[in-house]
Parts: sequence; structure tokens; C-alpha cells
Amino acid sequence: MTFEMNSLSRRSFLKTAGVATGVAAASASPAVAAAIEPATVETTPSGGVPREAVIAIVRDASLGEVTLLSGTTEKTYKDRWLVKRLLKAEQQNHRPARGTEGMA
Repeated sequence: MTFEMNSLSRRSFLKTAGVATGVAAASASPAVAAAIEPATVETTPSGGVPREAVIAIVRDASLGEVTLLSGTTEKTYKDRWLVKRLLKAEQQNHRPARGTEGMA
């Protein structure tokens, strides 16, 4: 007796199960989530300032509220992940660049 799997292969099932397991582990353990999250890396701008910049304002970090300003548009969103990343980058912004410690 053979069974046919229409749209679900063994590989896609295992891949989906692995992703679900990773998400569950990340939500259960902050240490696992930190290991999965890519690090914020300071870099030099790749070009000039765009004609219309986008500005992000963290309204309430505990609620994950961030307001985006672009041109004459202002919209507020709830995105805890984005707020966390913005605040992490902001903390790094106040550290001296590597190799410039002690320079006046």
C-alpha cells in the first residue's frame, strides 16, 4: 500500500516543522531569540540623503509603538520587533567608534 502526498513533501514538512520549532524556542527563551536576531552593524552611508527621508519616532517602547514620518504623512504602528531594533541601534549610537576612544 502506498500513500500519495499531494502538495506536501517530506522535505517541506520537515522545513516547516523546523521553522515552527525555532519560533517556539525564540518566543520561550530570550537568550535563544538574541542568538537568532542579527546584530546591528554600523556602516558608512551608501549614498546621499534621499529626497524624502523617513523618520521613526518611538512613542511607547513598552507597547511597541513607533511613528513613521515621510513627507507630509505620519502613521503610527505597533511593531515591538522594530522598536527593539531601533532602541538597540540608538544605544550603540552613543558609544565611541572603534579606535577613537580617548580622542578629543
